[in-house]
Amino acid sequence: MTDLVSPAGTGAGAPLPRAALRACGALRRALPALLVYAGVRALGIAVLAVWGYCAGKSPHQLLSARWDSIWYARIADQGYGYTLHLPGGKVHSDLAFFPLLPWLERGLSAVFPLSAGDAGLVVSAVSSLLAAWAVFLIGERLYGRRAGVALVALWAALPVGIVQSMAYSESLFTALAAWSLYAVLTGRWVWAGAFAALAGLTRPVGAAVVLAVWLGVLVALRRGGRPEPRKTARMLLGAVLAPLGWLAYFVWVGVRTGSPTGYLDVQGGWGNGFDGGLAFGSFIAQRLFGPAFAAGLGLLVGVGLVLWLYTACVRQRQPLPLLGYAGAVLLLALTAKGYFGSKPRLMMPAFPLLLPLAVAAARARPVRAVLTVSTVVLASAVYGAFWLNGSGPP
Repeated sequence: MTDLVSPAGTGAGAPLPRAALRACGALRRALPALLVYAGVRALGIAVLAVWGYCAGKSPHQLLSARWDSIWYARIADQGYGYTLHLPGGKVHSDLAFFPLLPWLERGLSAVFPLSAGDAGLVVSAVSSLLAAWAVFLIGERLYGRRAGVALVALWAALPVGIVQSMAYSESLFTALAAWSLYAVLTGRWVWAGAFAALAGLTRPVGAAVVLAVWLGVLVALRRGGRPEPRKTARMLLGAVLAPLGWLAYFVWVGVRTGSPTGYLDVQGGWGNGFDGGLAFGSFIAQRLFGPAFAAGLGLLVGVGLVLWLYTACVRQRQPLPLLGYAGAVLLLALTAKGYFGSKPRLMMPAFPLLLPLAVAAARARPVRAVLTVSTVVLASAVYGAFWLNGSGPP
């Protein structure tokens, strides 16, 4: 039996694969969520443009040519090998940045008349929409269509949501992670492993996606009794594929630096690493017991809110792969030392944390839900403009 169908209106000579028809149906269902996402991000960029005009700063430069985006663009143009030696002994090597985003920037720049930074903006724009699509599908599958739309709106309106529109790797990573998670939830194990492998070439937190795939396989094997051999083979193939990207980059950096701990050494040169949260706790305590008491209290409340949301996810009985993924992202972000101002950005891919809020918005009266989410969206747009025109993401 063929896997091709020719629905009315397509013509007998234009058969479409069932997989393509399913994808089209999923895209049609997600269209309202994608329009909401595009509207939220457009508002954020518009407010940033007005703020930048008043402050005499270029919104384009803020989005594509500052902070990490400069490092990605340099890798795209020149390859790896740049090292910056700073006073105090810190050594900033471009090996700290995973390669998938600069690879895509280089490819786009080779085909279109774009600088590497502008190519990064294109990658972020496309991948953020793909991320929103997968985020919607996950929310819809678990809690219904309205919850899926609300989940996308809340993810777009995070306080640091403006990063989704920058030449950074967060949007690309979230897209790959979300599609891997959706593939896990729908039993598409090879796709889940492939997306996880690509996520592992994008950011070090790709390890969280690997964990999600492995948890999904374990749960499926435990609940499924004795699955058919072909299905078991696909599960195992997905589990094997998942860590390959992450491991490949760690091994490559190790070979290049001549040390099995090469990547950890590179991160150490940046002042990054994992200490169980001791440095972050000390950072908060210094503000709580110093002149910056309000800032310390705000940080403490923020951490408490994030942990409360994760507890709500557990009470919500989210699937174990989602809980494992979100928990790993939080753990890696909160226990890392270094640039403490980047922690909200590092937690941004943990979109399952927003599911309890999305379900609450979906169950609320439409007028109340729209007013609440709209207020959050406006606050996010203003904060994003203030943030990028100030200290910005490190």
